Amino acid sequence: MDILEDIIGTLRDETVKEVRRGLHWTAVVSRSCGLASTLMRESCQDGQKEGEPFGLLAGQPARELARLAASSEILKASLGLAAINSLIEVDMSRCADINAGDLLMEKGRGKNLSVIGHFPFTDDLRKVAKNLWVMEKWQRPGDYPEADAETYLPRSDIVAISSTTLINHTLSRLLILCPEKGLTVLLGPTTPMTDVLFAYGVDVISGSAVMDTKLALKYISEGANFRQLKRTGAIRLITMMKTKTTG
Repeated sequence: MDILEDIIGTLRDETVKEVRRGLHWTAVVSRSCGLASTLMRESCQDGQKEGEPFGLLAGQPARELARLAASSEILKASLGLAAINSLIEVDMSRCADINAGDLLMEKGRGKNLSVIGHFPFTDDLRKVAKNLWVMEKWQRPGDYPEADAETYLPRSDIVAISSTTLINHTLSRLLILCPEKGLTVLLGPTTPMTDVLFAYGVDVISGSAVMDTKLALKYISEGANFRQLKRTGAIRLITMMKTKTTG
């Protein structure tokens, strides 16, 4: 788990102010409000209880919660990623309001694309890509199983990877499969917006920033999905590119 350890090593600690676990999103409030996918379906598949409480977390050091990101228990790992995201001091001057789906549409025209995770823009990508290989644990028609990553990632000009792979601990293996001369994008609201990821071969990180914590927590508690959450104005999509100074 070197990626997670390296990220945590860059964080200044802060006290946890609040924690929410919704149907789709887990939120931790410390320095800011950090989000991570709850991955409830995977936790149920692993035999974890949906209603299992985290315990009394407010007032604890956020870095201690962040270390749960390495847990083999999906719900704890999700909590840990949310804590990590709550501690990252994002350099907003380096972030652009770019939707990862739009970026992939632009860069992927006529190219071979691999996508880890089934995103809403997948069908649009099929219209412009030379080849599109979507690998997903919970497959839809046209998707490939996760094991096919070893076949398709090395053949890709562009690889887009869901940041939930940090929760289920598959990201390191996937990054090894990505071609050095290709474009590797880590995307999704769970994405830690940190330069550490660039050192591991990621070229673009695309995630989210919570602009209104109170509003975000309200809708997370009500079970809102990310599209619904974004429509409230509580969330902003942000993208950061690797620069020469970050490797």
